[in-house]
Amino acid sequence: MLIGLNCFCDTCSSLPRLSLDGDYIVGGLFQLHEKYGGTGPATDTENRKPEVLQCHRFKFSSASYQQIQVMRFAIEEINNSTLLLPGVSLGYEIFDYCSDLLSYGAALEFLTQKGRGAIPVWNGTNYRPKVISVTGPFGSSQTISVAPLYMSEMIPMVTHGATSVQLSSKNRFPSFFRTIPSDKYQVESIVRILQQFNWNWVAFIGGDNDYSRDALTVFQDKIRPANICLAYQDTIPQNQSLIGRLFNNIAMFNVQVIVVFANVEFVIPFIQKAIDLRVKEKIWIASETWSMNQELIKKSQIERIGTVLGVTVQRHKDLRGFDEFINNTVKSRHENACTDMDLKERCGQICSDCNSTSAQTIIGEDPTYSFVIYSAVYAVAHALHNVLRCGTGNCANSEIIAYPYMVTEALKQVKFKLDNQSIEFDENGDPPAHYDIVHWDCKNKTCSNVDIGSYLTNPTPSFHINETLIHWFEGTEVFLQCSSECKSGSRRVQTGFHTCCFECEICSDGKYINHTADPYSCIACQKDEWARNGSTSCTKRSIEYLHSDASLAIFLMFQASSIILISMAILVLFLCKNDTPVVKSAGGRLCFFMLCCLSMSSISVFLYIGKPTEAICTLRNSVFVVFYVACLSCLAVRSFQIVCIFKMAAKLPKAYDFWVKHGGQWITIITTTVIMLFLCILWIAIEGPKPNQITLYSEVILDCTYGVIPIFYVIVLFAVLLGIACFSFAYMGTDLPKNYNEGKSITFSLLIFFISWVISLTVHLSTKGKHTLSVNPFSVLCSLYGILFGYFFPKCYIIIITPERNTAAYFQTAIQSYTLQPR
Repeated sequence: MLIGLNCFCDTCSSLPRLSLDGDYIVGGLFQLHEKYGGTGPATDTENRKPEVLQCHRFKFSSASYQQIQVMRFAIEEINNSTLLLPGVSLGYEIFDYCSDLLSYGAALEFLTQKGRGAIPVWNGTNYRPKVISVTGPFGSSQTISVAPLYMSEMIPMVTHGATSVQLSSKNRFPSFFRTIPSDKYQVESIVRILQQFNWNWVAFIGGDNDYSRDALTVFQDKIRPANICLAYQDTIPQNQSLIGRLFNNIAMFNVQVIVVFANVEFVIPFIQKAIDLRVKEKIWIASETWSMNQELIKKSQIERIGTVLGVTVQRHKDLRGFDEFINNTVKSRHENACTDMDLKERCGQICSDCNSTSAQTIIGEDPTYSFVIYSAVYAVAHALHNVLRCGTGNCANSEIIAYPYMVTEALKQVKFKLDNQSIEFDENGDPPAHYDIVHWDCKNKTCSNVDIGSYLTNPTPSFHINETLIHWFEGTEVFLQCSSECKSGSRRVQTGFHTCCFECEICSDGKYINHTADPYSCIACQKDEWARNGSTSCTKRSIEYLHSDASLAIFLMFQASSIILISMAILVLFLCKNDTPVVKSAGGRLCFFMLCCLSMSSISVFLYIGKPTEAICTLRNSVFVVFYVACLSCLAVRSFQIVCIFKMAAKLPKAYDFWVKHGGQWITIITTTVIMLFLCILWIAIEGPKPNQITLYSEVILDCTYGVIPIFYVIVLFAVLLGIACFSFAYMGTDLPKNYNEGKSITFSLLIFFISWVISLTVHLSTKGKHTLSVNPFSVLCSLYGILFGYFFPKCYIIIITPERNTAAYFQTAIQSYTLQPR
């Protein structure tokens, strides 16, 4: 059966319509005449005139006419099939609306009952409006305007072009469904394109309707986390003479990437103005309303405006049988259509272009929305199939009357395959999103659409672009940003209102930057971490102390052990030669005490090895200073005694006798040692050394504090003064007999003592680091080795190597030679 084009001139409505009777009527709202262009003015002034608008004065849309034919084709295909609605016929009533005013009239017409007046009548549960569902209108603003009339009666609206995110609200639009994805996903795909090419300085141009306004709101929400800045945003004015202002502003903000998210009636004059103004070297991101528009892509000099990338709903191959249907329709329409005169006199509206449009023109129009209209009709048919409990060969239409609210509930559960595409709706009445990414490929001044990628949300979000398919306009910069990205380790310093405009500042030592989390802030490392300037992460500081298995620690322990062994060996040697002149001249029993003190002092070296504890810190310096001061006091007393014997005994005989009889040397030694011991105990009692962490650049040094600093300074001062006294006495005896001339040996020992600790102090003051941990134990070893080498080794040499010098006669000769020397 061929369904033709009927005017219904005999009933003569004020609205031009296409209709076919059936058991259930599907209403259609299509903008057959569009307000831009046409033979007469289409200004706001005219719209305010108190007169009926005449759609034929506006521009005829062959694209919308094609969409009407797709709806008719789908209904005929369903009626000719016995699988979906056997025994049930679908009809249609299609209105052309060119303004919101006329769309309200069409909406009220759909709400009437058959045989009743134009005013909707409610008579309880038996109320059954003329249509079972409504397909269209295309625009979001028109849909939002008329939808409340249908929502109150739960009449399902299944649209093919209204993409506003507002329509996903089930509180406001409970019976709304659509076969085209929500703009939420379209905006996501556009943001993905911008991210793909690192474009973050963009303009957003829209129309004065809900389609553009809602998209702008979503766009602003999506670009914030994507680090994209909206440099400029504006609305295309209806007055075409004002469009040039937009391009002046775009140039002023130095924007190269322009997202144009508007209906085609806004885009055509906007793009034409760009061509007229010779705007070039721009990158244009087209929304699905115009990315496949054939009128735009065929405009003269369109290739000069730059590179055009766009988003379009997934396109399908041509509908099978549609071309044949169009050819048959065109052949038969002259027999079924009224003349223009009949339409003007009896119907009140004219569609002269409907009769003159060729089949080739209809078939050659942009097929972007063909499948979504086709699937919208089939979705209603599947819902009716479920409501009427259709089976093989028949439906229970004689027993069941389908009401719109039943179809609404059935649509929520609809899920079927159509041309290998799954048709279903989520809880908001939206289908899964599947967009194609297209590029206007211009060669030899001719442009064509080329698929370069896709974006889909089902089953999981997926986005890809084949960049090799893009032919960039000559001179177009692929990387278009307000500011170039900062180098690794540098933070952004915002220079204006927009976050995408910034300068770069390198992060200082001890700080790092995480560009993913916050590209504007340098973050301080934790206490146990460090970072060089320009770092993107922190590194754990190494814990440094003298590990017992380290080579340096082993060396120090070996040397300390050597001192103990050497001291014990000398002690044994001196015990064996206790009665010899060399041992007696060295101090006799005083030497045994000194050697024991040297051995005890060397134990402090072991306390520098390993991780410091409170006990180790307490004993480390105390052990050394007490026993070393005891050793120094012995040397001081010994130097003083020799000087007294040779230089002062004759002058102060009583004082010397008192010193000898009352054990002056031991009293002095014990007194100085006890004073030092008291100072150390006082030091520890008030606040002794404690373990301490010294945080340096890349390491944490585990060391000990010095406790109460004033007492520590007193201890050091006491040791230094004792050393100076010892050095003074030793220097005074440098001209004594060789066998008693220990001044040079003691002087040498003390020089090593002073030099080693001066070096230690200098290192501590001038540098910090793990290597300073070994300075103190080295100074301890040098001080001890100085006494061993300077004082004891010469005597061991005489005892072992030159025993002939270790005799009383040899010593007597040396004394006599000294006394005979002139003074």
